[in-house]
Amino acid sequence: MDKRVTQLISFIRKNIVLKTTQNPISVFVVIFSCGILFWGAFNWSLELTNTETFCVSCHEMRDNILPEYKKSVHFLNASGVRATCPDCHVPKNWFDKVVRKVGATNELMHKVIGSINTREKFIEKRLTLAGYVWEAMESNDSLECRNCHELTYMRTNNKAHTRAVETSMTCIDCHKGIAHELPAEFIESEHSRYERENTHCGNCHAGLAHLQEDW
Repeated sequence: MDKRVTQLISFIRKNIVLKTTQNPISVFVVIFSCGILFWGAFNWSLELTNTETFCVSCHEMRDNILPEYKKSVHFLNASGVRATCPDCHVPKNWFDKVVRKVGATNELMHKVIGSINTREKFIEKRLTLAGYVWEAMESNDSLECRNCHELTYMRTNNKAHTRAVETSMTCIDCHKGIAHELPAEFIESEHSRYERENTHCGNCHAGLAHLQEDW
């Protein structure tokens, strides 16, 4: 080992480590400071991965998802208020955010093995991937949507929203295609199911005036 490195280690041991361990207050200060540094680094890493720039940094998202998102009302609208990727896919409160981030580690594995590294693979798995998101939002009452929206605070004559409040529906029940294209298989299967159940089109298409006349 280099002599200068040995001298540095010896200096740190004699003047910092030994003196610190001999003073309980110093020990507390060191541990407290390390805790703050760790907590800051942890939260910094959370926020670093909680940006639209990070979300579309891989070509799978940039090539397949970003173009659709740019056509949506969440990207460009009259108010100028944008909902970015994490606004819709990551809860705001800390505990649920960490749970979501831990779950996202599975996505890193699929990035490595190339599960959707081509457009063809993405289209083939699209319904499955969308299903994971819809299932999660159904289970937490569309918590991500309620980062910005809350039905009880809306001033609206929208009958679909009124029905949603009365029947405890959740946002994702009707708004599955709000920011991304719906998988073709889903559209076909859902329309067939609605026809079998005699569900009125206005349940999801409340904005269409000619449908509202029949209510």
